[in-house]
Amino acid sequence: MISTFLIYFFIFLFGLIIGSFLNCLIYRLEKSESFLKGRSYCPHCQHILNWQDLIPVFSFLILKGRCRYCGGKISLQYPLVELATALLFVLIINNQLSINFTIYDLLITIYLLLTTSFLIVIFVYDLKHYLIPDKVIYPAIVTAFIYNLLNTQYLILNTFPSSLGAAAFFLFIVLISHEKWMGTGDVKLAFFMGLILGFPNILVALFLAFFIGATAGLILIGLGKKTLKSEIPFGPFLVTGTYLALFFGQQILEWYLNLFLLK
Repeated sequence: MISTFLIYFFIFLFGLIIGSFLNCLIYRLEKSESFLKGRSYCPHCQHILNWQDLIPVFSFLILKGRCRYCGGKISLQYPLVELATALLFVLIINNQLSINFTIYDLLITIYLLLTTSFLIVIFVYDLKHYLIPDKVIYPAIVTAFIYNLLNTQYLILNTFPSSLGAAAFFLFIVLISHEKWMGTGDVKLAFFMGLILGFPNILVALFLAFFIGATAGLILIGLGKKTLKSEIPFGPFLVTGTYLALFFGQQILEWYLNLFLLK
């Protein structure tokens, strides 16, 4: 019991640290800066940040959301991304601890943590800039493809056809709408989702993405925040659908079959 708690605790801390790094990556992608060199700095006054300014979540709380040096407001994105990364890492580890942990299982866990990091960056960047950056989605696709090559039969019979089908569906929407409804970034993200989820979970993810996206759109229109002609980034909904299918896909499918097909 204590050892399991400690595992979750350290994974949570590790997730906070990775989340902090992802925030840096998101910011530097926007500024076309390298994330491999150079110290973190305040986006308002450009002052180099000290270690006590970079403690995930806690620095934000201690500084009350303000820069120590200029008083500029720190975006709520930073603690939210750090907490989301930590919680998702814990969920992944919780799923993996339920199986017999081998070297192969360790590889799967590392792959899932890396995939989660890619998806978080895509979620936040698309939400902020209405764009899925090629510098993120292409390495993500390559990583997922290489991982699936370890199980060639599964790649050929499941994940690759799922990727092609999902990407083709979105490409069709892009072409008929002349990129007014979807962008090419969504096509690439759908391909990545297929490599992660395979069949039938890709169907669950896409259904949930459209359902949640439509619901959110109606709520925003009802609140007067958007109109029918407003642009809404779809990447965050695809990422949300991916996580729901990844963690609860089997349960959702069973619920659907029991509700509609087995009566």
